[in-house]
Amino acid sequence: MNSIDDYIYAQVEPYDSIMIYFRSIISKTLPEIGEKYSYKIPFFMWEKRPMIYFNVLKGTNFVDVAFVQGILLEHNYPQLKNYNNRKQVRSLQIKTIEEIDELMLVQLVKDAAIKIGNSSKAWFV
Repeated sequence: MNSIDDYIYAQVEPYDSIMIYFRSIISKTLPEIGEKYSYKIPFFMWEKRPMIYFNVLKGTNFVDVAFVQGILLEHNYPQLKNYNNRKQVRSLQIKTIEEIDELMLVQLVKDAAIKIGNSSKAWFV
């Protein structure tokens, strides 16, 4: 196993299942997406730039699925939250697999890839 697999399988239920599910949706939606283990969490890289990462933040009861350029997506996706007052990152806070809207997620991932592809850098704030 690689570091991302180790990270995911070290999580307790339901977090590990949520991460496995998200990872499969992201990989099916963008088969050429890269993965990188950085800052002790999994990142999904588009054109060598970080696009999405997820983790379970200490003291929370959800998987934080964070979109690096989420501030550019939040108008069209009100589900994205500004958790912890982050400047540019917006995220979905997922507690169960059942609450995931797969069609919305697929479109969100595609739109995030377009935003990253049109940017000169991932972190612009």
